Amino acid sequence: MDLPVMPPVAPMLAKPVSEIPPGQLYEPKWDGFRSIIFRDGDQVEIGSRNERPMTRYFPEVVDAVLASFPDRAVIDGEIIVADLDGNRLDFEALQQRIHPADSRVRLLAKQTPASFVAFDLLAIDDEDLTQSPLEDRRRRLEQVLGSAEPPIHVTPATRDVDLARQWFEQFEGAGLDGLIAKKLDLRYQPDKRVMSKIKHERTADCVVAGYRVHKSGDGAIGSLLLGLYDEAGSLASVGVIGAFPMATRRALFDEMQPLVTSFDGHPWNWAAAEVVERHPQRNAGSRWNAGKDLSFVPLRPERVVEVRYDYMEGERFRHTAQFVRWRPDRSPESCTYAQLDRPVRFDLADVLGTSGAG
Repeated sequence: MDLPVMPPVAPMLAKPVSEIPPGQLYEPKWDGFRSIIFRDGDQVEIGSRNERPMTRYFPEVVDAVLASFPDRAVIDGEIIVADLDGNRLDFEALQQRIHPADSRVRLLAKQTPASFVAFDLLAIDDEDLTQSPLEDRRRRLEQVLGSAEPPIHVTPATRDVDLARQWFEQFEGAGLDGLIAKKLDLRYQPDKRVMSKIKHERTADCVVAGYRVHKSGDGAIGSLLLGLYDEAGSLASVGVIGAFPMATRRALFDEMQPLVTSFDGHPWNWAAAEVVERHPQRNAGSRWNAGKDLSFVPLRPERVVEVRYDYMEGERFRHTAQFVRWRPDRSPESCTYAQLDRPVRFDLADVLGTSGAG
């Protein structure tokens, strides 16, 4: 492989902001694996955010790159799994694609095929575009991928801030993760947070039903496990909160001890899997870190905490929630899914099918 921009390249990043900044280029924020794809003739390499190659895990994306990319190009984007029947981005299915067995990789490529959504052009032929302004790179990207066929897509983009606000509200209903804003004169700056990301922010009252011990050892909380009651009255595991200062972790550990109980009768007893559909000990290990212990200490589900979250993926918080405050005024039984703000449905296929939006 001999390209003007060679792997590995750390992708350009975004910092969170609370408002949509004016006078920029706006794109949907996709929920997938950030990937810079390098093609040089028959050679394809799929880089990742941590600069490790992911080529072997996505053979169908490699085939699509060979069919739709220019012969020599470097393109930044996102690998996603688009569940068009369910009208959502399936991040859980995407995570399952990282598997050590080649036979499993090939099977999953057929069962849950991935797509690539392109949003920046770093190089074409012998030309390094990283020092060109964003508006030029975007124009060239639309040219070189103008005839690309699915599963290769060019992300929608607009300079119209009113349309961007509309996307921010509508596209969440298709499973997208907010907006990215980029200055029109922005040069490509690897590993620098020079773009802006705007995400939804909501709160929910959740039951605390367990904790994991901090990696430093006993005497400190690593994370608190959160639950919501479903329509059947079962306590479903929805996520965790864990960003606490060490002094708070130790204080929480002492505070939780009177609530520690056994798994007998606990709503997340892993032996009662047929009764409780989601519980955090069903898979007490991480596919991303085989040595990570995901077992937990059960608590009587009596405490209620208000947390901040961005959005749901299925029945769980997509990202780690943030602590807001304890809610002694709320009963655990009142913490149900009914309180959650559900986005209005929007067709994911329409988002994927609109690359040039003004």
